[in-house]
Amino acid sequence: MATPPQTPTTAFTRDVVGRYVCNGLDEALASTTGDADARPFDYIVIGGGSFGTVLAARLARRDVTGAHRILVLDAGAYVYPEHVQNLPPGLDSGEVWGVPWSSDSPRSWNQRFPGLAYCLGGRSVFWGGWSPYFIDSELPAAQWPASVVHDLTQPVVPTGGQLKSYLDHAADQIGTAETNDFVQGPLHELLRQRLFSALQGRPAAGQLMLTGNRGTLTSAADLEAPLAVQSSSPRPGFFPLNKFNAVQLLVRAARLSRSEAEQSARGDEAAINRRRRFMVVPNVHVIRLERNVDGDGRRIVRIITNQGIVDVPANGQVFLAAGTVESTRLALLSLPNSNGMIGRNLMAHLRSNLTIRIPRKSLEAIDPNLPKELSVSAMFVKGVFQHADGSPGHFHIQITASGVGKLETGSEAELFKKIPNIDELDRFRDLTDQYVVITLRGIGEMTGDKSSSDPQNRIALDWLGTQGPFDYGAPRALVRLEAGPKDASDPRGDRDLDLWNAMDAASDEVALMLASGQPSDLQYLRTAGTPGVSWWDPTAPPASERRDTLGSTHHEGGTLWMGDDSATSVTDAWGQFHESDNLFAVGPATLPTMGSPNPMLSGVALARRTADHVLPAPVAPVPEPGFRTLFDGTLGTFQQWRIAGPGAFALLDGAMVAQPAGDHTVLYYAPEAFSNFDLRLEFRVNGVGDNSGVFVRFRSPLPAWPDIDDPRVLTNRAWVAVRTGFEVQIDDQARPDGLDRTRTGAIYDIPTGQNGEPPLQEFRRAPDLVPGAWNTLEVSVHGDTYTVRINGVRTTEFVNLDEARGQSSAENPASGYLGVQAHSGRVAFRNIRVKPLPATAVVNTPAVALPAIADATSGVPSTEPPPRRRIPK
Repeated sequence: MATPPQTPTTAFTRDVVGRYVCNGLDEALASTTGDADARPFDYIVIGGGSFGTVLAARLARRDVTGAHRILVLDAGAYVYPEHVQNLPPGLDSGEVWGVPWSSDSPRSWNQRFPGLAYCLGGRSVFWGGWSPYFIDSELPAAQWPASVVHDLTQPVVPTGGQLKSYLDHAADQIGTAETNDFVQGPLHELLRQRLFSALQGRPAAGQLMLTGNRGTLTSAADLEAPLAVQSSSPRPGFFPLNKFNAVQLLVRAARLSRSEAEQSARGDEAAINRRRRFMVVPNVHVIRLERNVDGDGRRIVRIITNQGIVDVPANGQVFLAAGTVESTRLALLSLPNSNGMIGRNLMAHLRSNLTIRIPRKSLEAIDPNLPKELSVSAMFVKGVFQHADGSPGHFHIQITASGVGKLETGSEAELFKKIPNIDELDRFRDLTDQYVVITLRGIGEMTGDKSSSDPQNRIALDWLGTQGPFDYGAPRALVRLEAGPKDASDPRGDRDLDLWNAMDAASDEVALMLASGQPSDLQYLRTAGTPGVSWWDPTAPPASERRDTLGSTHHEGGTLWMGDDSATSVTDAWGQFHESDNLFAVGPATLPTMGSPNPMLSGVALARRTADHVLPAPVAPVPEPGFRTLFDGTLGTFQQWRIAGPGAFALLDGAMVAQPAGDHTVLYYAPEAFSNFDLRLEFRVNGVGDNSGVFVRFRSPLPAWPDIDDPRVLTNRAWVAVRTGFEVQIDDQARPDGLDRTRTGAIYDIPTGQNGEPPLQEFRRAPDLVPGAWNTLEVSVHGDTYTVRINGVRTTEFVNLDEARGQSSAENPASGYLGVQAHSGRVAFRNIRVKPLPATAVVNTPAVALPAIADATSGVPSTEPPPRRRIPK
């Protein structure tokens, strides 16, 4: 069904943002054909969630030459504009969640998963925000590629004049570079110091080490919580970024692409879509990928979806970013899996929750001047447990605390909500907190099994299972996830259970530290596993009350793990599948080991690293000595040029490509005008009938020029260049009469001595241009002498005797501009550079009237201005 072009309206809303950000698949596919510059999408990202969005936005930002088109396909709709915690309470609806896989875990409670968030941004609009770093022992050299560890931890990414590691670079983006920038106050400072002192007094030796955020504990600041929230402005003039989510990256990339397309395309909506480098298509379920049947079968050539087929061009790359389970399902369906490794090594996180409360009076004994309302605190403790074989196991404890009244039971209830509206501020000032409620959430790593042919924890294809609404005849993924071993042969043994027990014991120990070692001040929130029933009790809860189901963390990973050896890993160090030449995986599925951190930070870092590998920074051409670059093929220099006229130019693959409309258009270099110079550039015609040119030494098209007696200037400022400067012609057909004065390489409409005309330029015809081939053009202007060379051959020399045209910037500061023309055909220009030359004294030669200036649209000389023309919109 065709996507309606109008913004859709429901009974309650008008979906302006959705329509302005997204496209239908029919619109995206239609944009790949229709004119000579239409191109297929060569970067196709499957999944517009947490990590596919980061990858796609990074690719779009790095594509400064306009060489690529990026298509993001997501199974969900556009629902939330940002993280739900940045929105009014109660909008975190469960409507977007769905579980597109089945489970055969032996324990029924481990068959329960919240599934995927079917909306743009995915789970990034719901996540909790805790983003600790890996510590060194969580990146074991035996399992992680050395190049990945190096790039994650060492300064390699150029950022603002310095180098940063990919983890640091990602932390800047998601807001964890500054920990706890919105949590402060007396409660936080007192609890942090109490915990720091207790940890410092703890014996260093033993099976369990408790330390700070980055694996060190030298000051209380090492216990600050790594929360992906920025409440302060990152720089003057910027609003706070609030809680990180990926959907805003999509919105920004899509709107920038649209804005560029509107400036560079002329025509209807379809013409604009053909110029868009970045498109987002929601509600597209990818069913399977198809490989080439000829040759070695290593290329993905087709993407089968519920809405149609997306062809992958010969140079196309496909990125699986649909979440660990769905990405693994697609890989199992689409690749040979010769070694049988896809789907092994499934890991998630072990998670426990312990909620305690301590009385206010225990804090007043330390600081009797505490305010009535104690506010909030957030802290972080890292744990390293030594397994029986001497290897480390990792966990951390996320600590949130809040001052509450007698009946409140939630520490996180006020952690984010104490950013109230103005009418609630007075109510908070009047609070009298009697208890401090503290939640300790333990997050522990699971150990993966890469070697067993049918490991306990794995993802397989469910060929015999029931179908769901998202399956479309393809087998679902079948997920098995357990903490205990499968049997005595399981190489993991009891490692996960041992770590879980150690983590729970550590939470009990930290709870006692926060109560200053006084068990009598410590009460535990008990539930007995009954929803809605809870009470405070002096006895700590058993494991059955505090442990979450394994599927509830959303942190599945590992099944497409990276490695240098194709015999022992699924993807290489960049996330590219060993069995494919153009298929990549993005997200926690590529992690060889989990560690304890939420995979958001590492997932963002690795997605950006993959994008940087796939699309390296372009190497700008180095200008010759004395020359300066005016256009180097990148967006930065392209934006220094301005349009005069009804047409446009598009930045495509490092070139300015003419988009003709109306009579003619000039794109000129706006920052500076020139006097004497050597101008060098490259140009390419698309067909033998293309017509364009290069204008030199013309006046600025912006001001009104009373001395230009040409009504066409009123409706098209490009005529200022025609009337006040000179054009080096590009037209092998020398229209309209075939004379050399309008042929490629000539100064346009200056007689060459043919048909009895005076020889006012010394023209020599160059070889015909070859469509699709690049040519060099050099224009030297010294005083009043103009010399043109094409492909190294001089085509003309001309001495200007008209004082009204070709004025240098030394003679007239508003003259001396350079530009290129869009007349007919998709003529392209690139590598434009100029060498300013010393001023030359103007020779006072008696003026000789030149022939009348030709009408640039027809080539017919005219002494009278033509009638005003209607300029198409």
